[in-house]
Amino acid sequence: MSLYAVRYRYTDDTAGRDEHRPAHREFLGGLAEEGVVVASGPLLDGAAEALLLLEGESAEQIRELLREDPFAQQGIIESVEVREWDVVIGSVG
Repeated sequence: MSLYAVRYRYTDDTAGRDEHRPAHREFLGGLAEEGVVVASGPLLDGAAEALLLLEGESAEQIRELLREDPFAQQGIIESVEVREWDVVIGSVG
């Protein structure tokens, strides 16, 4: 398994994010219980973005999995960046 850093960039649809946030968090929480999501949360610099750390087999597998996110299904995510991450110092998971 590899570790992937994922950056979500959201659309300007704040009402949609508010409406679908419980389902979004339930989805990611389920993946956390399965050990797939290591961490996730919004970036706090004022941008409508979030950072997620996931374990998976490939970047494509991670992208496919995240297509099931209620935010993605509602068109609330503008872009998804998935990058494999090599943790050199510290520990994750």
